Amino acid sequence: MTEACRVDVWLWRARFAKTRSAAAAMVEAGRVRLTHRGMQTRLDKPSRSVHVGDVLLFPAGVGLMEVEVLAFGDRRGPAQEARGLWRDVAPRHAG
Repeated sequence: MTEACRVDVWLWRARFAKTRSAAAAMVEAGRVRLTHRGMQTRLDKPSRSVHVGDVLLFPAGVGLMEVEVLAFGDRRGPAQEARGLWRDVAPRHAG
């Protein structure tokens, strides 16, 4: 069982980036925040690890996505498979 995964690989497998290099660029630009064991940090290197239970916050479309890492996956599979890697934890506001 894998205990950690590179954040760029995870973002790519979870289909939040079209390519692994695009995921790496998003991290290097400081656009990804990681909450691990209650401590939030802004990631700066694509090689940083994520663990099951970590929460990632990053821009997606016109807003922000806040997702909990549920699994790492073995590949970049179809969207339905990728959807099983995360759970949306962002609060929703009625509007």
